Amino acid sequence: MMSEDTALPGVRILTPRRHADARGVFCETFSRDALRAAGVDIDFVQDNQSRSPAKGTVRGLHFQAPPFAQDKLVRVLRGAILDVAIDLRRASPTFGRHVGIELSAANWRQLLVPMGFAHGFCTLEPDTEVFYKVSNVYSAAHDRGVKWDDPALAIRWPVDASQAIVSEKDRAQPTLSELGSFF
Repeated sequence: MMSEDTALPGVRILTPRRHADARGVFCETFSRDALRAAGVDIDFVQDNQSRSPAKGTVRGLHFQAPPFAQDKLVRVLRGAILDVAIDLRRASPTFGRHVGIELSAANWRQLLVPMGFAHGFCTLEPDTEVFYKVSNVYSAAHDRGVKWDDPALAIRWPVDASQAIVSEKDRAQPTLSELGSFF
């Protein structure tokens, strides 16, 4: 497992080693031991998967409030996304900053998004499938978000806001300045 730091402490790009031959490619996408060797010791308890038929679909920016906060390990099974993590830790020197990483079925990269960060993505290709592991179960009562197109975040989404496919729930999320303190 190769590990790369990003501009936000704790958010990391993890790329599993691939083995290719005439049959194609084999890859161990999750190994607790490999993650521990890379410095990641998280007990993932649930797997989630989404499929977005259209390019320009935005999901997020989501997080769960404590005590149901979640670490996420995100990868793409088909297609490609711009995956975004935003630091919501009020005491952090990087509070309110984000990173955007392209994840695709072709590049095999995974993004580790720790607790204390909001997460979202925009599909770059039609029929994109995203798979992610989380370290805590879903709790509707603790489900929170930040408005995906909050100008204060300055995220360069690869789709115009008027063309983005976004849920009503995500359109109604508060801006970062309206968001309470959770981390």
